[in-house]
Amino acid sequence: MHVVVAADPDGGGTIRPVGGAPARAADLAAAVRDLEALAAQAPPRWVWADARRAYPPLLDRGVRLSRCHDLALTEGLLLAAEGRYGEPRQARAAYARLHGLPVPEDAHEPPEGAQATLFEPVTGAWWGGASGGVGAGPSGGVGAAARPGGAGSDGPEVAEADLVTEVFEDQRRRIARTADPGRFRLLVAAESAGALIAAEMAHDGMPWREDVHDALLTEMLGPRPAHGMRPVKLQALADEVAAAFGQPMNPDSPQQIVKAFKSAGISIPSTRSHVLKQVEHPAVGPLLAYKELARLYSFHGWVWADQWVKGDRFRPEYVVGGVVSGRWATSGGGALQIPKVMRRAVVADDGWTLVVADAAQLEPRVLAAMAGDGGLARAAGEIDLYAALAQSFGGSRDSAKIAMLSAMYGGTSGDAPKLLAVMRQRFPQAYAFVEDAARAGEEGRLVRSWLGRTCPPPSARWRELVSGPEGGGAARNRGRFTRNFVVQATAAEWALTLMAVLRGLLPGRARLVFFQHDEVMVHCPLELAPEVQAAVGRAAEEATRLLFGQTGVRFPMEAVPVTCYADAK
Repeated sequence: MHVVVAADPDGGGTIRPVGGAPARAADLAAAVRDLEALAAQAPPRWVWADARRAYPPLLDRGVRLSRCHDLALTEGLLLAAEGRYGEPRQARAAYARLHGLPVPEDAHEPPEGAQATLFEPVTGAWWGGASGGVGAGPSGGVGAAARPGGAGSDGPEVAEADLVTEVFEDQRRRIARTADPGRFRLLVAAESAGALIAAEMAHDGMPWREDVHDALLTEMLGPRPAHGMRPVKLQALADEVAAAFGQPMNPDSPQQIVKAFKSAGISIPSTRSHVLKQVEHPAVGPLLAYKELARLYSFHGWVWADQWVKGDRFRPEYVVGGVVSGRWATSGGGALQIPKVMRRAVVADDGWTLVVADAAQLEPRVLAAMAGDGGLARAAGEIDLYAALAQSFGGSRDSAKIAMLSAMYGGTSGDAPKLLAVMRQRFPQAYAFVEDAARAGEEGRLVRSWLGRTCPPPSARWRELVSGPEGGGAARNRGRFTRNFVVQATAAEWALTLMAVLRGLLPGRARLVFFQHDEVMVHCPLELAPEVQAAVGRAAEEATRLLFGQTGVRFPMEAVPVTCYADAK
């Protein structure tokens, strides 16, 4: 059963089973909780305009949902599948398109770390916005009565429940017209489950010991400085850099660094660390140390903790599908880029533990399952896939890893061409699979993940370049993108499906508190750790079955209970 939910500013709202009559609720959270409990054996799938905005108020009231259908996330998937990637995806825009009304833009809210390709920062607004939906209702819905055409539109006012219902029914029709509706429905379900999980992780928070964090910063940087001042150890390194150049300078200024090196007779193209490491000069050592500590101070220092850590809990803002491959991004907090040293601050509560698990060599295993390559599937039956490949190659583990990554990412430097020839001979189906994806990209065609996530189309500028004298380079670059997209996007789908399944298997008070690409963390009472470990294993098996059916490829995911996150690696 699908149930549309529309919130009012006063905490009430409308609940409307799809195909049924709407019912008013004075206390929407209580009504949702009651219906979820009443249908515990077959819980409804709640239909939201944007769960990212609608779910947090329910969590604050102690309401947790079993499953949902997120209109905004689904619209983004459908638009891409229809070759209309990047068009506004919020409910108001979908309704306007459905009725031939002026289509309002989504509000701009670039997520931190989001990417327009697999590698470049986002410049447009395709992910949804701060308003969360039409009319910017407090729940992230569309408002009790909104004009779908936006400001100045001549479109009619429409009740939120009616608008959401119409858009949902249209999406179901469009899903049925996709290349593989069964797979696409799984993609929509996993993506929507991700919206619930992201909200729950932000609500529950990752355990983060503020006293440990402060001690780490003090150890590495010195005591917390006054506003506008550098920590003492950072200032000492800045002084060393200036002394090495024999002149006052600001090590935070790339222009001053380049100029200082030029004065010393050294020309450098940039101040990136890998460039500086090639330079022989007494300033290089303290400058590299300064850059590392300055980044830590800026991105995970005291000011960061003041904003994102409260009550020994780190609560970032996750963006589901914030990267075109389906990987997550963050719109605040930097949860996906926690430095290793900061993991020492992630400590379980007394009497609790952290169960940490990550998938071993996920992307090569995904490639083996998609391509149906028997030889690669047999190698993927081992815990260490690269070591197994090395035996097949008759070479070292490192050479096997280079060959596999070159096949997936299009590497051509060093020994890659020679190793790729071995890859082509030993695993022809896997090699042909990524080669086909690369060829499609070079020709300007679209490629799709296993479940149907579609890559962005080439830009008009790309088409200009590819038709010019240097077009071969542009074509090859896009081929490398599409070659990787089909694997990375499917790996993201496997990980998201794993989380959706695991969420439903977790016992008692166990909670998912962290997710990064192919790694999950569950915070649970000590006595529940064995059950959580077993649940992780079952979830990995079920995610594999849901995506690939009866495949011979193993997806090992060892779950380890630790008191501190730093001990998991």
